[in-house]
Amino acid sequence: MKKIALFSTLLILILSSCETYKPQIVQSEQIFQAGQVPFKQCHASTIQPIGKDSLLAAWFGGTHESNPDVVIWSSLYSHGQWQAPVQIADGILNDTRYPTWNPVLYQYPNSDTLSLYYKIGPNPREWKGYVKYSLDKGNSWSASQQLPEGILGPIKNKPLTLANGLLLSPSSTESKEEIWKAHLEISRDHGNSWSVSAISPDTTIQVIQPSVIQHADGRIQVLCRSKENKVMATFSTDQGLTWGPWQATNLLNPNSATDAIRLKNGLLMIVFNPAIAGNDWWEGRTKLHVALSKDGLQWKNVLTLEDGAKNDEYSYPTIVQDAKGLIHITYTWNRKSIKHIVLK
Repeated sequence: MKKIALFSTLLILILSSCETYKPQIVQSEQIFQAGQVPFKQCHASTIQPIGKDSLLAAWFGGTHESNPDVVIWSSLYSHGQWQAPVQIADGILNDTRYPTWNPVLYQYPNSDTLSLYYKIGPNPREWKGYVKYSLDKGNSWSASQQLPEGILGPIKNKPLTLANGLLLSPSSTESKEEIWKAHLEISRDHGNSWSVSAISPDTTIQVIQPSVIQHADGRIQVLCRSKENKVMATFSTDQGLTWGPWQATNLLNPNSATDAIRLKNGLLMIVFNPAIAGNDWWEGRTKLHVALSKDGLQWKNVLTLEDGAKNDEYSYPTIVQDAKGLIHITYTWNRKSIKHIVLK
């Protein structure tokens, strides 16, 4: 009876802390300064904890998005500071240079191998998925490998490895007819082979760039950028093999990327642009907010990261929680730098 009472007390304390939890910014900085790097623009960052006190961030950078000189850059955070960016991948294929896109860093649980997924191609309708590996925490990388035909890799946000080892990689496609579809790429052998799980393929809902999270009850949820002016969600009860209908969350979405995770305290956290779409694709990206949720559908704004003016762009956030419980967010800062925020 004492054990039951103790468990009940702990559960009440945990639930109470979730009710009152409000994230606070404990660190805010640009990874590099504009003019101090050999590229004019940058976008689409990713971040990964490395060891106990280090971080590795990556992004694409060049003259401008889709220019053939755009390559993948990375920076290591060590001993309290970000190191100078270094190039870690390019888009040269058979002596032809293509732009690179959307790097995603991911490390399998209990593995020393760090994966860098990214895309090569003239545009998101024709790109192909590639991967590199590092065994020394991102100091050096293997040669690039093209993923199997039809497999793009995680399109923007991190994969999720379930307790049984099943890897769920959130991906999507954009057709030449501008049709958007989301799917999962599933691996049972640490990425050596893949299968594809289409997410509500017959719907007219247009979505890309999923985040994938697992709820405490085992359900899998994806949250997507959309053309619907809302962040869209759907759920799976069989580990991502089949999916329910798309549901609109209460979060606005101006056709801009988001990212979401489940925190160690059980709450869900998302970083998003709180606006609707404008006449041009870049409109609606001047503000960047953080919201919390219990169910993944109803969210509460809890923090403003950016509150900019017209023509500012704060976009493409990525989010991860480290072993100490600190939350790391990176995002595009006016295409001139990548900003790193730490929350507790």
